[in-house]
Amino acid sequence: MTKNGSRIEVPEARRALDRFKTEVAGSMNISLENGYNGDITARDAGRIGGQMVRRMIEFAENNMQK
Repeated sequence: MTKNGSRIEVPEARRALDRFKTEVAGSMNISLENGYNGDITARDAGRIGGQMVRRMIEFAENNMQK
């Protein structure tokens, strides 16, 4: 388990989530580097996470309708 209590059940998903996070951040004009990104603000980190959740929910809803 990680420090914050969340864990990724499928190890291969970690790379996909990292790519997704980078894609979302790029669309918001927030620069992320591989590894440590402690230089971004908590506000920007929250915006990235929130946008990731919105996109995942939208994806799930669209696929449930089919």
